Amino acid sequence: MVNEDPNQQEQNGTPAQDPALRVDHSASVHPSVSAHPSVSIHPTVSARPSSSAHPSTLAQSGGLARPSSSCPEDLSVIKVSKRRWVVVLLFSCYSMCNAFQWIQYGSINNIFMHFYGVSAFAIDWLSMCYMLTYIPLLLPVAWLLEKFGLRTIALTGSALNCLGAWVKLGSLKPHLFPVTVLGQIICSVAQVFILGMPSRIASVWFGANEVSTACSIAVFGNQLGIAIGFLVPPVLVPNIEDQDKLAYHISIMFYIIGGVATLLFILVIIVFKEKPKHPPSRAQSLSYALASPDASYLSSIVRLFRNLNFVLLVITYGLNAGAFYALSTLLNRMVILHYPGEEVNAGRIGLTIVIAGMLGAVISGIWLDRSKTYKETTLVVYIMTVVGMVVYTLTLNLGHLWVVFITAGTMGFFMTGYLPLGFEFAVELTYPESEGMSSGLLNVSAQVFGIIFTISQGQIIDNYGTMPGNIFLCVFLTLGAVLTAFIRADLRRQKANRETPENKLQEEGEEEEESNANKVPTIVSEEHF
Repeated sequence: MVNEDPNQQEQNGTPAQDPALRVDHSASVHPSVSAHPSVSIHPTVSARPSSSAHPSTLAQSGGLARPSSSCPEDLSVIKVSKRRWVVVLLFSCYSMCNAFQWIQYGSINNIFMHFYGVSAFAIDWLSMCYMLTYIPLLLPVAWLLEKFGLRTIALTGSALNCLGAWVKLGSLKPHLFPVTVLGQIICSVAQVFILGMPSRIASVWFGANEVSTACSIAVFGNQLGIAIGFLVPPVLVPNIEDQDKLAYHISIMFYIIGGVATLLFILVIIVFKEKPKHPPSRAQSLSYALASPDASYLSSIVRLFRNLNFVLLVITYGLNAGAFYALSTLLNRMVILHYPGEEVNAGRIGLTIVIAGMLGAVISGIWLDRSKTYKETTLVVYIMTVVGMVVYTLTLNLGHLWVVFITAGTMGFFMTGYLPLGFEFAVELTYPESEGMSSGLLNVSAQVFGIIFTISQGQIIDNYGTMPGNIFLCVFLTLGAVLTAFIRADLRRQKANRETPENKLQEEGEEEEESNANKVPTIVSEEHF
């Protein structure tokens, strides 16, 4: 419980800090602790650590732990930094670049099959390697995130993304398919350093009433990259027979993405900071205060898997995201089967799915920041995803492309819009555990189901047609909707924010930081931002 004694003074004689943030001397603040990119901090999260929290992180019975003198932040001051929007937009841009490279082969599957002389399944693996690489590398990268912080992970991810883009330029001959595989594998490793960061960036940099929106913006970049990956390759790389001309068109695409990746890497070096001087919300301040450098990494994973609500969310998120990965990878094949020669429109349908999903993600993020109805919103969006998938399945083979555009866009609005919802719901269910770990486990589930669904649906399409393949996905999406209904809305982060006093929010400026360093610590609220 929080010690409410107003007379308590610090040993140096300065006035006591706000009781809600006063913590026991026995706890130290790990300087690298921050929220996972896709995690946000709702203003109503509980100041009292959840029952699942590691014993080493729990507050003493007389009060929460006081941050040690070694802590670089003044945890008693709650401010948001003006730099926060630059950080999330920069992350969104290099995430977009990486996502483009994921889908650039799948969106013109038949053209790359012709150029390299390989099977459709081999081209599918250029997309699936992203999913496969993520699974074994999640835990090492999550450990690196906790150990070295956001800036190191951002630099590594953008550097690998840049390197992979330039390696692909060495694969512009039909016999050099292994080189393009190598470049794609490097990009897939970069993805491990990118995919789980939205909630962490949102929690570390944004106030309690902004985190869901910030997370949606961060996820928005990844979805925008997929959208561009559906739209641009069919335009830059036409379906022609001449191998030399085809190599020239492919080289243009590879040079463009290599230049963009290089520019973004330079910007990350210059702009991206580890974290703001002051925590942006009370839940984040408490997260810093309760963090222990000695806490067991393995025990955190064990506690997460003992949380039944989180386990159900891991399964349901994986089913939804896995279905999206399979649809994105196989979309070109499905459209070409029913509409031969429509490679460009196949890409535009993919673009429609993702753009609609981006709109859904932003709307859902704004709605969550205002309503805090995580369980209800997640369930409704999941049910509508099932409905959209069924309608898309029934209309794909009608012979009218305009109908496919409408039904695919409707499905994408809910299916892709669900992705940031899952991240945010996970943070609420698992606070104060590491957002990096909870979001990472969601992504592992998505990659596993993505590989299973892509391979299975691909085989079903080859042997039985597109409708049985899509019905296969409808069945598993229905299962996901049913399991979502059983998740209990245990919103721990909201409770942590709700049980602390509310104060007035102010923007952080460079001059204010200088002056506040010599003043009595002040708490400012995000409530009136």
